[in-house]
Amino acid sequence: MHKNPKENHFHFDKYIERKGTYCTQWDYVQDRFGQADLLPFTISDMDFASPDVVINDLKTRLEHPVLGYSRWDHDDFKEAIVNWYAMRFNCAIQKEHLVYGPSVIYIIAKLIEKWSQPFEGVVFQTPAYDAFEKMIKGAQRRPISSPLLKTAEGWEINWSHLEKQLADKETSIFLLCSPHNPTGRVWTQEELLRIADLCEKYHVSLISDEIHMDVTFKKHIPWQGFGMKTKWALVTSASKSFNIPALNGAYAFIPDKKAKEEYLFKLKEVDGLSSPSILAVIAMISAYNKGEPWLNALNEYVAQNHQYVKSYLESAFPCLSYSLPDATYLAWIDLSPLHLDMTQLQKDLIETFQVAIMDGGIYGEEGKGYLRLNLGCPRTKVIKGLEALIEAIKLQSPTET
Repeated sequence: MHKNPKENHFHFDKYIERKGTYCTQWDYVQDRFGQADLLPFTISDMDFASPDVVINDLKTRLEHPVLGYSRWDHDDFKEAIVNWYAMRFNCAIQKEHLVYGPSVIYIIAKLIEKWSQPFEGVVFQTPAYDAFEKMIKGAQRRPISSPLLKTAEGWEINWSHLEKQLADKETSIFLLCSPHNPTGRVWTQEELLRIADLCEKYHVSLISDEIHMDVTFKKHIPWQGFGMKTKWALVTSASKSFNIPALNGAYAFIPDKKAKEEYLFKLKEVDGLSSPSILAVIAMISAYNKGEPWLNALNEYVAQNHQYVKSYLESAFPCLSYSLPDATYLAWIDLSPLHLDMTQLQKDLIETFQVAIMDGGIYGEEGKGYLRLNLGCPRTKVIKGLEALIEAIKLQSPTET
């Protein structure tokens, strides 16, 4: 990670009005929470302006009046990605393994279809991004929850349980989330090597979703196979890192030549999606070539938001202990020591305080008693959300405060 003396000039405290922009988080909060005009801390995009370097390159392209079909399979696109991994992660990626896709979920779904048969098992660690289970079921595969263990040190892998699941002859794929959403866990090299050994031992393919790879507070190690001979892929996007998800666009490394060719056939010949948005291609190239100073400053700001959550919550409720995550702008808050009625808490947050915060139960059984609070926003908004949360908790007169 390269520091830049100009990194502090970015203005993450600036409030930007997002209502009226067809914004999922702000304009359509009623779809999930049943009430409009809530202060949202929900879907994982950020309230920060995208980097100026990206916006300026998009403006330059829009000065050309023709927006025709485009391509991704060229050196400008692929070398921007390869250079990013070399610079950011000290990781050598071969550009001939690169493919484009309209979204991370799309690429993962196509690989699941190719690397498994209907009703075979796909293992994923819970609590988990709720789209995983929906996607797996939608592909007529069997979702297999592999619960993480909450310890005094944080969230850990239950190795014996995971091995038993991977050893099942009807398990075809391990869907890894790295860094993990919603816990914010960054996996160590030793853990990744052990996962690779297990997948290789039981002939299980591995797909690593690394869309949160850049917003990290300790070293992230991209998935590189780690000796696996069976099929594997790393799937990700610049969309969350640089707050450009509305442009669409993702990519993957698929080293298996046959698997790569089959994916590209599906993308182009079957689904007709091989021509990307030119704005998405330009934004990603610009972000990776010019956006690291902005990203470094973003990470510092988000880390401070996490620290603020810890100080604020633990001051209000000494029995709580907010664990600072390794990654992501998502606060995973354990409220279980307060013995709350989480359904009532949601009702109070929405109806009394006009705030929308994701209930942890959405992410599986292991998420019950938790909230997921989006901290990709100015600190003034974080303060408003925490004040509302604390007052909503106090309405229940918890047994421990």
